[in-house]
Amino acid sequence: MTDETPTPEDETPREDEQAAESAQPTPAAAGDASDAPQPDADAEPAAEAEAGAEAEGEGEGDEEEAPRAKPAIPGADLEVDIVEEGADPLAERDLEAEAAAAEAAAEEEAQQPIASVAIDLGADARYRATGKRKTAVARVILRPGSGKFEINGKSLDEYFPRLTLRRQILQPLEAVGFEERMDVVARMHGGGVSAQAGALRHGISRALLEADPNLRGELKKRGFLTRDARAKERKKAGLKKARKRPQFSKR
Repeated sequence: MTDETPTPEDETPREDEQAAESAQPTPAAAGDASDAPQPDADAEPAAEAEAGAEAEGEGEGDEEEAPRAKPAIPGADLEVDIVEEGADPLAERDLEAEAAAAEAAAEEEAQQPIASVAIDLGADARYRATGKRKTAVARVILRPGSGKFEINGKSLDEYFPRLTLRRQILQPLEAVGFEERMDVVARMHGGGVSAQAGALRHGISRALLEADPNLRGELKKRGFLTRDARAKERKKAGLKKARKRPQFSKR
């Protein structure tokens, strides 16, 4: 019998085969490996996106509110609040009383005579002008005197019995302080009593402007030189008055 002893060369291939078999996964191990959850490639970007959104949400909470939208006209949405010097800004304000006080101050200023008046009151001084209101026309002559009126041959009280109309007529002369230093001679026609009073005041104001052109600013500011253009609207054909229509009848 011959003894067959393994040579080193025969042992090496067997060891390599055993190592290869052990390296191959068994069916059970392969099944476990397939059942294990595989890492998803899209999971990491999604998690990063959620983290970024949370961070943005926290940042928005810390930020201040958005500024208000600017109006088309700057300052149109603001309320005017003027506080006088020495007044309590937190005290309640009576707007009606303030408006009444302002109106009273304006009336008082209008009643005060004009300081700078330079009118020549010579014996032969005559200042002529024409005033109009609606359809009334007044041709006025101012001359030095004692404050008398002659209107179509009548005095002021006779021609205008109403006190309010007489006050309206005397306003320009009182403004310059010559209501007792000048006489007024007027010829009037057209219009009614109220229209003639407005025309006479307009004529006196224009005559004062002829006497002293420097009075234009003050007289215009007080409204004496403005020709009141308001008038009755004419009647139209087919209508009862300027705009009134006949009653409509369907049948």
